[in-house]
Amino acid sequence: MTGGSVNDSPSGSVSQSHPRKSGKIHRWLPDNFFSNLVRLKHSIPDHYAALGLHRACTEAQIRAAYRVLAKQHHPDVNGGAAEALARTQKLNAAYEILSDPEKRLVYDDELALPKKSSVRATPKTQRNVAQDMLLRFDEFLRGAKLEVHVNDPGNPDGAEVYEFTVPPETAPGTRFRIERAGFYAGGFVNVRVKVKPDFRFKVRGSDLRCDLKINFQRAQQGGVESVRGVTGNFLRVTIPKKVSRGEIIALDGEGLPKSRGGRGDLLVRIRYRPAVQIKRVPRR
Repeated sequence: MTGGSVNDSPSGSVSQSHPRKSGKIHRWLPDNFFSNLVRLKHSIPDHYAALGLHRACTEAQIRAAYRVLAKQHHPDVNGGAAEALARTQKLNAAYEILSDPEKRLVYDDELALPKKSSVRATPKTQRNVAQDMLLRFDEFLRGAKLEVHVNDPGNPDGAEVYEFTVPPETAPGTRFRIERAGFYAGGFVNVRVKVKPDFRFKVRGSDLRCDLKINFQRAQQGGVESVRGVTGNFLRVTIPKKVSRGEIIALDGEGLPKSRGGRGDLLVRIRYRPAVQIKRVPRR
């Protein structure tokens, strides 16, 4: 979200202190004290719902949702209404947890705790599975719908099938967490999307590299050549005069999406064969 006074780093979040008490527990405590205490412990706020997101959302989606909602519910925009202030505090708390990968991982484990206790004590290593998925260049840009099939002989419920969507402008290396159901409820299928190898480009993060072969005359005089871009379109490459072999010409924003927004570059390496002539030297 642009404009306004809302930043990526949430401010004004409310922290609560819990004073420690010492001493013995006396009989005047109500009978349902401990059951209420357990319920309070497990009443974890739904930060995903606060941002209107699914638990398999990406970091980019978290940032985008926070920016839009924080601007919409900012107290300055809503005349300082108490409801707007409360909603902003919830948004800040949600963003603080979900934007930090380590805090988000701990939070997701806390969300799964009630399900773990209600199903069975299955080791975490058995509930979670991970798999890489190779996507074409255009799928990172335009998005893709995928199905995850998990076939585990130890699952009495049989094969698992989950659908999920890779949103447009997804960066290579993005991880998706898909919540499992049935026998392994509380576990996740962790999917990481990677770039499918292609003979046209070499991948370096969100940047792409390719070679452009030109002749000696073009290297000497300069001019304009073209290369095929990541989506199949042709891109103009301006060759400077007396360009060196191996020189890199960057086409800004013609690479793959970045995790923090925008796109990487297409790095074009110039290749040509110098003119070599061999002449006989006459005898004297």
